[in-house]
Formats: sequence, C-alpha cells, structure tokens
Amino acid sequence: MNYILFDGPSRNSLLPFTFTRPVADIRVGILTIREKWESFLDCTTTTVTEDYLADKYPMVEMEENVMINASYLPNLELVEMIKDLQENQAIFNGDDVIAFFTKEAQEDIDFDAYEAIEFKEDTIQINNTWDIFSKNGEAIQEDFDLITDGRKSQPIPSSNNVIAAENIFLEPGATLEFTTLNASKGPIYIGRNAEIMEGSIIRGPFALCEGSIVKMGAKIYGPTTVGPFSKIGGEVNNSVLFGFSNKGHDGFLGNSVLGEWCNLGADTNNSNLKNNYAEVRLWDYQTEGFAKTGLQFCGLMMGDHSKCGINTMFNTGTVIGVSANIFGSGFPRNFVPSFSWGGSSGFTTYLTKKAFEVAKVVMSRRDLKITEQDKAILEHVFEDTKKFRRD
Repeated sequence: MNYILFDGPSRNSLLPFTFTRPVADIRVGILTIREKWESFLDCTTTTVTEDYLADKYPMVEMEENVMINASYLPNLELVEMIKDLQENQAIFNGDDVIAFFTKEAQEDIDFDAYEAIEFKEDTIQINNTWDIFSKNGEAIQEDFDLITDGRKSQPIPSSNNVIAAENIFLEPGATLEFTTLNASKGPIYIGRNAEIMEGSIIRGPFALCEGSIVKMGAKIYGPTTVGPFSKIGGEVNNSVLFGFSNKGHDGFLGNSVLGEWCNLGADTNNSNLKNNYAEVRLWDYQTEGFAKTGLQFCGLMMGDHSKCGINTMFNTGTVIGVSANIFGSGFPRNFVPSFSWGGSSGFTTYLTKKAFEVAKVVMSRRDLKITEQDKAILEHVFEDTKKFRRD
C-alpha cells in the first residue's frame, strides 16, 4: 500500500513552522511526525502539501493510496485500523478525517460516498503551534517506547549522578560525564553521538537527538526536546528545538518552539508567564490577529532561519516568522513578521539576497548547502508575508 501524509486543516494554525515544511515534518517528542508514521507502517511516505513546497516534498501517487492526516500521531490501534482500510472507507474522529483509501487521480473526495469508521481511542493531535511543546511529554514517552523496544542502552558512565536509570537510554557514541540525570518523572533519551557536558542537570522527559550538545552547567526541565545537531545551554523548560538550532549560552527559554537554523544570542530570555497571570494570546496567521491559547504558560515561537542578538528579551507569547534578525535593547513587539531586521525601535525588510548569504555560511558549518529548492521556498515565504512587514 502507498501511504501519503496530507497537511489537513491544521496547516495554517501551525505557521510559521509550516511555511518551510509540511505538517508531517514537524518534530514533537523524539521523532518527526513522518518518522513516527514510517516506523509504525514500516515503509516510506510522501506528502500532499502546499504547491510551493512540492518540489522539495513531492507526492508519489499509485493506483491505490491511503491518505493520512499528518496532524495525528500514530499509535497501534490507529495504525491497525489504517492498514485494514478498504476502498471507499474513511476513518473519522468526530468531523475530522484521519485517513481514507483512494484511487489514483481522485482530486475531489466526496466523503458522503464513503463508509465512515469512527476512531474512538485516544491519540495525540498537533493542531496548534503550542501543542508542540504542551503535548511534548506524551510524545517523548511514546517515541521512547517505540525506539527502545527490545534494545539495550549503552552503559551510563559511573561518574554520573542518576535517578531511575531504567528510564534512561543512550545510543552508541553518546558521551556524558559528571552530570545529574533524573528520569523519575519521564524518560531521558540521548541520541547517537550526542554529548552532555559536565555539571549539567537534566530532569526528564528529555530527548537529545543525534549529534546535539548540552553545554556545561545547563539546567533543563522536561518535557524538552533538542533536535539533531543543535546546542543547548543555560536554563530550558518544556521547549522543542526542531534541529540545527542553537541556544548555547546562559539565559532562559521556556514553553517555546524553535524551528531549524535558529540561533539565540547569549543571555537571551523569554517570558513564559504574563505579569497578571492572564491567558496568553498568540499571533494567528489566519485571522491576522491574536488568538487565545487557553494556556497560562506560553513563550516563544520562532520560525526557521531566525536569529537574535545578545541580551534579547522576548515578551510572553511572541511569534517570530522565518528569516527574521532581531537585536537591540527593549522588548520587540510580540509578532515579528518573516524577513524583518531590527528590534524594539523598529524593523526594516531583510532582503532574501542577504538572508541567503547568511544561510549559506550557517549551513556550511554543518557541511550542508542551501539548495535552489530551499531558496525558492524562502522566496515564496518572503512574498507571501510581505503584507505583514512595515518598513
């Protein structure tokens, strides 16, 4: 069977992260949503996404296909139902379509003609940006169980202070000495060739993915995920870094999500709680206004390739778009459009030519290159978000 992950109605609620990737390639827990589905289905998947992303994330369509809503995370019960789908059957969760069986070249699906199968079990769904951190603890536990099933951890060096060692898993090449690891509140996963430096204190649930580094003396509260080839330091609480991003110095990051290729300057801090303890509102790209989150704790949402200078301060519930560069004293406003350059005193447009030059240098440090596909995506985002910028 050919399995295709589609963005679904949650795509716009997951901006700015879905400006540069399909919903399926969001990281929550240890793995991306795509990696979770491919592990459960034991096959590769392709994607239905926005047209401008399709060159980088193409769809492969066959005679028979099962389409899966990528905002839903897999579990055993859901996967078994999906594998059993027959022609003209669809799985629903209330009014939401989770998955359906379709023939080649069907563009407009009439679900009234389908046999509806109701999925009544619990599963994690990522509908909003804040779900990425608020549901991260559950997702880490599910991924930990999936990844470590039937496998044996590398031994934990004796210099480390460890609580609940049975909930800690080290992949080959992981290094850590003179750290404190407390997995009594949730699992701790240390990926291949990842490193935790001396003096770090970590409370699970926590995931440090392949090639990533926890700097000396870091204090990390779960649930937190540090994606591949990233660096983390200072104080971090309930946050997710997708990958290739750095918060390498002192400063606080809490209840936040950083995309890929982000960098926070030394002593950057974000507020995750309003002074009056009120519900946090976040910028909503659909309504072009601020929407309720239902959360008291909510910090920073930063899209791919965005960066900030030293001593930057972010207010509670700040949304930063793609390829923004923020610096200077004071608090920048709590919505910074993509390709903005400046800070609290005002912003100018950050031209794509300059952004590409920086991306080329940054990516070369990881032995990667910015591709023409990447540039085309960023050019599209630049044009699509022009209406939000005020020079």
